[in-house]
Amino acid sequence: MRKILVTGVNGFVGHHVATQLHESGFEVIGVGNQPELQSDLKGIVKQYVVCDLTSPAGVKNIDLTEVRAIINLAGFASVGDSEGKEELYDKVNIGAHTVLYDECLRQNVQPRIIAVSTGAVYDPNQELPLTEDSALIPRDKTNVYVISKQKMEEAVAGYSSKGLRVIVARPFNHSGPGQLPGFLLPDLGEQIEDAVREKKPLLVGNLETKRDYTDVRDIARAYIALATANELDLKHDIYNICSSKSTSGKDLLNMLTEAFGEINLKIETDQSRIRSHDVMDIFGSHERLSQDIGWEPKITVEQMVKDYVLWLKSK
Repeated sequence: MRKILVTGVNGFVGHHVATQLHESGFEVIGVGNQPELQSDLKGIVKQYVVCDLTSPAGVKNIDLTEVRAIINLAGFASVGDSEGKEELYDKVNIGAHTVLYDECLRQNVQPRIIAVSTGAVYDPNQELPLTEDSALIPRDKTNVYVISKQKMEEAVAGYSSKGLRVIVARPFNHSGPGQLPGFLLPDLGEQIEDAVREKKPLLVGNLETKRDYTDVRDIARAYIALATANELDLKHDIYNICSSKSTSGKDLLNMLTEAFGEINLKIETDQSRIRSHDVMDIFGSHERLSQDIGWEPKITVEQMVKDYVLWLKSK
């Protein structure tokens, strides 16, 4: 049985997951709420199902009988857009999981399920690196997006007693070719293009903060490894996916300007972009994932940046 279902297949990470699965000989069933499959996925995704995953009636149209695994990427990924949208974020980021897994039970199937959460569920003000046993951030100290992911994790935990194997993946920051604005690397990349085109300084916030970055292709490889690993190797239900080291915004910007060939670009600090409560350093541990299934990140941050710039210039 070589069928794997990928929700959110039209998205940034979905593209990379579907491509790697296809290259590995799997039959990809893609699910999305857009009316059509993205053109560059045609020939990669065998079957595309248009579906609102929060709708039980819609999810009944997905034939799960031969699906070996589900990699569930569906949901909102933006922190900035989440403010004041608690009900919507809960409906989508929780419902896209529970409705689909209820349908697995209704169809009497037991695929391995990879439920994608986020490394942002951890309280950053504790000993580093952050492990799967680190404390979660209190809900009164975080944002709507993170709270919805914490609630999702709680909601899917109950499915193990119903016979489904659900693995929660907690990816930390990830980027690379294909990522659109709304995240640091593409935001800086597009700002550099604008600054060069308009012959003006690049305005930045606090670039001394450090975060754990992993290339999206390594993240996709981890999801697939978790989806296809031998059951006996998966000794846990939660796994961090990260590089286990942090990179400052300043270093990221230097890599970007070098990749663009704009090392003499004038850079100015915009005080309105400074957040006074920014945590200075965050990085996780992928030791559990490495021990259980042998995953290690292969692509450096420098290569991630170079490949992103090549992709952006090719658009």
